Amino acid sequence: MTAPDPVRDGIRCMLVRGGTSKGAYFLAADVPADPAERDDLLLRIMGSPDPRQIDGIGGAHPLTSKVAIVSPSAAADIDVDYLFLQVGVDTATVADAQTCGNLLAGIGPFAVERGLVPATGGRTTVRIRLLNTGDTATAVFATADGRPDYEGDTAIDGVPGSASAIELEVGGGPDKALLPTGNVADELDGVAATLIDNGMPVVLLRAADLGVDGSESPEALEADADVAARIEQLRLEAGALMGLGDVSAQTVPKMILLSPPRAGGAISTRAFIPARVHTAIGVLMAASVAAALRIPGAVGHDMAGALDDEDTAIEHPSGAFPSRVRVTRDPDGTWRATSFSLRTARKLFDGTVFPGPPRRPPTTAR
Repeated sequence: MTAPDPVRDGIRCMLVRGGTSKGAYFLAADVPADPAERDDLLLRIMGSPDPRQIDGIGGAHPLTSKVAIVSPSAAADIDVDYLFLQVGVDTATVADAQTCGNLLAGIGPFAVERGLVPATGGRTTVRIRLLNTGDTATAVFATADGRPDYEGDTAIDGVPGSASAIELEVGGGPDKALLPTGNVADELDGVAATLIDNGMPVVLLRAADLGVDGSESPEALEADADVAARIEQLRLEAGALMGLGDVSAQTVPKMILLSPPRAGGAISTRAFIPARVHTAIGVLMAASVAAALRIPGAVGHDMAGALDDEDTAIEHPSGAFPSRVRVTRDPDGTWRATSFSLRTARKLFDGTVFPGPPRRPPTTAR
């Protein structure tokens, strides 16, 4: 029997809207184990590199050019492993240096859909290991008749309509530093910054220090070449300080501009991810912001609105994200955090995706 040909036979795939992102979900057994072969295949599935991703299933934006790969976990007390891959839109890149908290919302339901975890009555809990970062997560969501129940009345800003709520808890291991440099604030080429990683490496900057007020639209910020160049310069410097090495080809750290709240929340944000500006904010980006607001001396702490013990309304271009974090400090002064969030997810299609053929030198059609 001949081996399956992905181009002719296709690959099992589920497209899921997770939080305010959308991605292609695969079982690890259905894609090549070799990273180079896997990445080449994913580029052809998503239609990259091409600004429109016209020959693939990508949505022509980083928020819709994402991949989740899921497998049973061998780790104790963990159900499944989750590998996140950010597929470039107009570049032939597949990055694994970050995870995605929005696609994380779909991992539990996907695991049940694929039979990796059995549904348990009306509520199912799935323990997830985030392979990109080493964090662990717990997802709790509704199930009915042995399947995920996607219908519900929970609405999140940035997504039309409503769906069933998915509760997520994410925490780092005992050896993971919330503040990678050990400092509450650092200086990047004369600009004050807080470098923090509460599930996502981010750099927090005051919008005013970059010559903007923080209320600009994502399109306006993306069109400001001077601001974009300055932020990228600071990002490269921050990456080295955070122990990430040369991040010029990576999608982390994320750069987040902070300004005083305008709609009754705790803080206003504009998140560079890193070249495009998020139309909302990622789950774990928000968790990192919320943690920093609770640390005296961190960028944003002095401009934050009212904070209660754990809940934080993070304002973003399309509304507000309710982030819940628990921040503690060890006797030796080490800061730690656990994040909690409420997301939704919805299965969009489940079937077979057909990647494009291996790339050949282009010819001109006549």
